[in-house]
Amino acid sequence: MASIWVFVEEEEGSPTTIALELLAAGRQLGEVTAVYLGNGSESSFAMLGEHGAGTVLHLDAGNRLPSAPVAAALAERIASAAPDLILFGQAYTDRDVAGRLAARLGVGILSNAIGVRLANGVVETDHEILGGAQVASATMSQGPFIVLIRPKSFPAEAIGGPVPAVDKLDLPEIGRSEATVTESHVEEREGPQLGEAAIVVSGGRGLGSPEAYELVEKLGKRLGAATGATRAIVDAGWVPYAKQVGQTGKTVKPDVYIACGVSGAMQHLVGMKDSKTIIAINKDPDAPIFSIADLGVVGDVHKVLPKLIEALEAR
Repeated sequence: MASIWVFVEEEEGSPTTIALELLAAGRQLGEVTAVYLGNGSESSFAMLGEHGAGTVLHLDAGNRLPSAPVAAALAERIASAAPDLILFGQAYTDRDVAGRLAARLGVGILSNAIGVRLANGVVETDHEILGGAQVASATMSQGPFIVLIRPKSFPAEAIGGPVPAVDKLDLPEIGRSEATVTESHVEEREGPQLGEAAIVVSGGRGLGSPEAYELVEKLGKRLGAATGATRAIVDAGWVPYAKQVGQTGKTVKPDVYIACGVSGAMQHLVGMKDSKTIIAINKDPDAPIFSIADLGVVGDVHKVLPKLIEALEAR
């Protein structure tokens, strides 16, 4: 059976959601080893077992910037363990570690995949192109294979496995590539996280001004939703990057996605088109967002949103 390593980053004491999605992908392909970066705990390791990991390689970087030493430690262990495939998520630390690891191993990376298969000594991956209108396949024959998986490509479902064996992996000294984290800040946020929310309300350039984004926030609060944004208004400085939905932002897959003043540029559609129900509000009847919307409201967001908020408040 193939040996599959899955990179797992700890967030607030538990594995990230994308890591649990990677474990779901990995257990379909072979025996899974979770490469766990964080403090670790009995409960977090037990969660890894529930999601299919048979073994855990535990790395704790402490106050060291983790990517460079983690890549060095993994390269050293890979030389003896020889995994067939290493899965990373399309996330910040994952990409940094994967790139450094690939350079140390002298192999390539297949990134932004939505599907992965192993057969006959090669890895094959699926990738959405043209805004998801088509799916292209890619292959790589020189291993160990490193693949970056796009968020929401696999369900993060537990299967009830036993607690895995844990092997602590020390991080080596790496000289000039070494860096220390001197200070960190936790992002302040209210309500559900954008990537996990069942309802997302997003705003785009059609809002007209940063002040008008308050309508999106008010509607989101009434619905218990997370609020998002297009790249255009993030780049314009209306809202922080953490709210960006799209190819270079977050991928979301809520039950309901409400797009307010969003034209529907391909860069944005890639990040939200798989939402179960899409509701679009735009005054341009030819806006591309209507091509994927389940319900379209042709109207001015400055008139439609206040009426919707008023109706919700009346209930």
